[in-house]
Amino acid sequence: MDRPILFINACVRGESRTKRLAEKLLEKLNRPVEEVRLEDISFPVANEDFLGMRDSLVSEGSFDNPVFDLARQFSEAETIVIAAPYWDLSFPAALKQYFEQVNVVGITFRYTEEGIPVGLCKADRIFYVSTAGGIYVPTEFGFGYVKALAQGYYGIGDVRLIYRDNSGRGRRNNRRHGSGLIFHRGRRRTE
Repeated sequence: MDRPILFINACVRGESRTKRLAEKLLEKLNRPVEEVRLEDISFPVANEDFLGMRDSLVSEGSFDNPVFDLARQFSEAETIVIAAPYWDLSFPAALKQYFEQVNVVGITFRYTEEGIPVGLCKADRIFYVSTAGGIYVPTEFGFGYVKALAQGYYGIGDVRLIYRDNSGRGRRNNRRHGSGLIFHRGRRRTE
């Protein structure tokens, strides 16, 4: 592993708890980091004109076009860390827009003759890092969507969820409710 970790930062607040948790993970992984700050990207609208243009480029095999820069970067990454706060039962809309740009036939996946997606990404692992301010939080945190894309389309089998809930209620309240850092991989979950 000689490529930097691809850090997809969907956090917008300056004092983001999710970003702080992701930074602790990145520090522990102890490798160079290439950060993609989603708030700094003006994503094109995925309307009929855009999709037609993109489909034409894919048909021509013009994968070096700048419209595919994010997809190529994602496909080439060896380890990916996604930091996305838990908002409205999921993650910020910019992360969905990012995936719309990354999900490209011929770069991040291909289809078999039977129409089954086969991953083309080099990453061996994705860490999905999230936090929520309250205690009523389904443990999915939008993770299911990311895991389905990673395993079903991109060919990345090791998808891990790292989250903290009740993080907006203060240290004393966190202890009282037993909230804390949770690590989830596959079916195993430990507190």
